[in-house]
Amino acid sequence: MRVIYFSLDYTPHDHRFLSALAETDHDVFYVRLQRGAQKTEDRPLPSNIEQVLWKGGQAVFHWRNLPRLTLDFRRLTREIKPDLIHAGPIQTCALIATLSGFRPLLTMSWGFDLMQDAERNAWWRYVTHYTLARSTFFTSDCETTRQKAISYGMNPSRTIVFPWGVDLDRFVPAVTRHLLPFTVFCNRAWEPRYGVDILARAFVEAARQRPELRLMLLGSGSQGNLLHQILTDGGVMERVHFGGQVSQSELPHFYWMASLFVSASHVDGSSVSLMEALACGLPALVSDIPANGEWVSDGVNGWLFPDGDVDALAAAILRAYDGRKNLAKIGRAARKTAEEKADWQKNFRKLIEAYEMTLKVTR
Repeated sequence: MRVIYFSLDYTPHDHRFLSALAETDHDVFYVRLQRGAQKTEDRPLPSNIEQVLWKGGQAVFHWRNLPRLTLDFRRLTREIKPDLIHAGPIQTCALIATLSGFRPLLTMSWGFDLMQDAERNAWWRYVTHYTLARSTFFTSDCETTRQKAISYGMNPSRTIVFPWGVDLDRFVPAVTRHLLPFTVFCNRAWEPRYGVDILARAFVEAARQRPELRLMLLGSGSQGNLLHQILTDGGVMERVHFGGQVSQSELPHFYWMASLFVSASHVDGSSVSLMEALACGLPALVSDIPANGEWVSDGVNGWLFPDGDVDALAAAILRAYDGRKNLAKIGRAARKTAEEKADWQKNFRKLIEAYEMTLKVTR
């Protein structure tokens, strides 16, 4: 099968998809829409994957370039002659693929495109509906986004849920996990949608009552100054470790050093960070948005708190700390959840199944 894999940028998620596809018998052509301001993946493109040079992929995407990029993407389909196109996010890559006129098209949601971008304004709602109504098949990483896609016109019989999952051989429980110092860990990007500012404010409240608490943050983002201001004004900066950007090979070590994983995200699909934490046997405390509820059962493998509620998050952190003798039990349940639902090797077969079903629809 000849496949065009068309995505926004080159991220760790793209690397993982392409690495898995490189091990199949399919001929895969990688088309990149933009080159973002920040480098998101430092590993080279997997072998056996052919990167396609075209008019896109050199700078940040702008709507004014949509006609030019659509025409050039149409040229690519004539030259490559793929059996199918796998494209997402919906309002950019999948839209261009739709406008090119090529079918069959497997549209893949990246979570934020349906949970946030689709609600921006009338134009984004229209583009979302236009693309999904013309997609041959659809896949997303959780039932929440699948239902969103259906509400925007996607035929429910042409959808499949594909939880991306993690490498359960790399993300494993720590051999030993020290209870002190009690470290709250978050590696979500410092952008409004991920609510790291909510975590910062909650940590200030919790640390005032339990000075022994520590916070470890990875990553970066547009809210960097805000986070530093919150933590400085709260008098807790000396209890916070900023780890910066870390490689994928280093990442498991940070989960092993933590006592509690926190994600205060306001919108999400199946969060890979959450799945990594579960796989590492790290209890998770996450916002009660629908997608998180598909992974975390309150009091079983982690806890939920009301989205955006700083006081509730602070109280939940304190409860986890005060009940830290029970964290090992919660961690074992977390690992079991990952083994049952987040096995990348097993879940990847769902994507190949989606390819086969996409082709079947067009026959």
